[in-house]
Amino acid sequence: MKKVVKFGGSSLASAEQFKKVGDIIRSDKDRRYVIPSAPGKRDSSDRKVTDMLYHAYELAEADKDFSKALSEIKSRYQEIIDGLGLKTDLSGEFKEIKKRFAEKAGSDYAASRGEYLNGILLADYLGYEFVDAASVIFFREDGNYDAEKTNDILRGKLSGIDRAVIPGFYGAKPDGSVKTFSRGGSDITGSIVSRAVKADVYENWTDVSGFSVADPRIITNPEKIEMITYTELRELAYMGASVLHEDAIFPVRREGIPINIRNTNKPDDEGSWIVQSTGQKSRFVITGIAGKKGFCSVNIEKDKMNSEVGFGRKVLQAFEDNEISFEHMPSGIDTMTIIVHQDEFIEKEQRVVSEINRLTHPDSIDIESDLALIAVVGRGMKSSKGTSGRIFSALAHANVNVKMIDQGSSELNIIIGVKNEDFENAIRAIYNIFVLAQL
Repeated sequence: MKKVVKFGGSSLASAEQFKKVGDIIRSDKDRRYVIPSAPGKRDSSDRKVTDMLYHAYELAEADKDFSKALSEIKSRYQEIIDGLGLKTDLSGEFKEIKKRFAEKAGSDYAASRGEYLNGILLADYLGYEFVDAASVIFFREDGNYDAEKTNDILRGKLSGIDRAVIPGFYGAKPDGSVKTFSRGGSDITGSIVSRAVKADVYENWTDVSGFSVADPRIITNPEKIEMITYTELRELAYMGASVLHEDAIFPVRREGIPINIRNTNKPDDEGSWIVQSTGQKSRFVITGIAGKKGFCSVNIEKDKMNSEVGFGRKVLQAFEDNEISFEHMPSGIDTMTIIVHQDEFIEKEQRVVSEINRLTHPDSIDIESDLALIAVVGRGMKSSKGTSGRIFSALAHANVNVKMIDQGSSELNIIIGVKNEDFENAIRAIYNIFVLAQL
């Protein structure tokens, strides 16, 4: 077998954590390609190295002395080096970083150095070959990821290397300048490497033993998801479930490579499996619940709206012209509701309303703010009767008023809109009826 393993920042925050990672990798000879994040927090009062790098670069950009800030970062790495008994010398690397900061090489370059330096240390510690991500992962001039160029070059590079460490989070543009993925992008790098080497499994090691059915900050000790499909995960990740970067799914999905979410601090736990499809039934009718606050609804009414050709297009044009994307669009015969992010919409609301009036001449437009959206996701819902009814019943018993409901044609998810203040109670009510009641 061939495994790609990615370790998050908490897994590589200290020499002690490095040793755990080393034991995990050495315990399985199939773990051949390793993607490290930058060192995370050692404790709740600590700072992530990526944040420290951003701070140092902000000082450099403002032409302020950043030498002390950079020295603190160097000390973090030296502490790991000393704790592991390595002879690695990063002085030359930090000299280059200081020079590039002074030249204002860009915040992407600055942020990427956390993964870059951690990659050098981990490669030395494991005895693996170090491959700089900037030499094998590519972005186009416009900043978009170049999947095919990356796959061709990365596959060629790694075909001749049996074991390698490739830093996560960044690559390079055509001019050689460093470009990063969004925060948490090391997950994406691991997926990209998995595709390139045609891995049998992509193991993503973090500080939790897989996915939970609901947010543990809302539900105490929620049940774990043992297996989830790529599609289900996309729905949950989009609505706030954050164990894995939502874009990490795409490179492995096209190759059918499963992802196994594991816990560095509990390596014997099986974790959660993310797969393309499965015939296995989930333990519960639903697979997971996730949600976000901070939405508002724009409710448009007009008699005989359904018979007016182009009405929906004109409404959406008003949002497009103001560069506002919409989340959901439930509708009736004479009504249409557009759900948008409140922080994107609020400053432009009157311009949007004016344009909707000009383009469509509605009977009324009503805006409601401070809404939360909750996604109830599960492949088991398609074959289970009365799912929506059970949700409404649970919310009614919890005195939660449903402001909106939207179900996709795939019957994989149901989106419910409630007031922000009812968000946590709604999550608990849904969890109780579908999970606790079944235990």
